[in-house]
Amino acid sequence: QVQLVESGGGLVQPGGSLRLSCAASGSIFNILIMGWYRQAPGKQRDLVANMYSGGSTNYADSVKGRFTISRDNAKNMVYLQMNSLKPEDTAVYYCNAKQVPGINGVWGQGTQVTVSS
Repeated sequence: QVQLVESGGGLVQPGGSLRLSCAASGSIFNILIMGWYRQAPGKQRDLVANMYSGGSTNYADSVKGRFTISRDNAKNMVYLQMNSLKPEDTAVYYCNAKQVPGINGVWGQGTQVTVSS
């Protein structure tokens, strides 16, 4: 059993930075994949970045070079550092945990990120 609690969303100006946090409780070290997804109004929920237990990562092309996913195992935390933010990054961001690929996994409640001047 895993529970995910997200924080760090808010309003930021274009070009600014924001760090999202996801606190995991339960079997965090048995999770194969931790990922960040985002969903804008009227759009599908898309992968932003994920990290496998061994440390490998994947990023959406739209965020490569700007976003970084990381984790602190001692604190059971997963982060998404977002730099050079653009208005098109505006969305609800969700944390997700999976034990195996191809399943829905466990979701956090989502946190709103708004990039606007």
